[in-house]
Amino acid sequence: MLLKILKIIEYVNILAPTLCSQLAVQQMRKREVDDGHIITLNSMSGHRISASNVFYCMTKFAMTAMTEGLRRELREMKSHIRATCISPGLVETEFAFRRNKDDPQKARDLYASIECLQAKDLADAVLYVLGAPPHVEINDIWMRPTEQTM
Repeated sequence: MLLKILKIIEYVNILAPTLCSQLAVQQMRKREVDDGHIITLNSMSGHRISASNVFYCMTKFAMTAMTEGLRRELREMKSHIRATCISPGLVETEFAFRRNKDDPQKARDLYASIECLQAKDLADAVLYVLGAPPHVEINDIWMRPTEQTM
């Protein structure tokens, strides 16, 4: 069972975004789009290690590396397609409830402990990135709730 879960996390957090990015670049090049943008939604866990969640952090570190590798490949191809990685901290979603399905109060307590990021905050970050002039590439955005310490 554990190996099956790890395989699913690997696919969702590493393989799927990598394949989607690859296909997006292929489609942009096929359509002669040289000013496109690939934005990967990552996590602050892609920039730190949590002793209680090492495997998740590992997959998110892989996303950080994938986005940087993509950016470098695009530059080598003399492409103007930009690549940005947005890494949020604690966002109020169903994630904590799914992770703590046996103890939903734990998820409620987590989200009540600080003012969490909301989906709109991430959407605003995407709009900020897309609004940058063509000669500006915003490589990474790290964002977290003001009260979040890690």
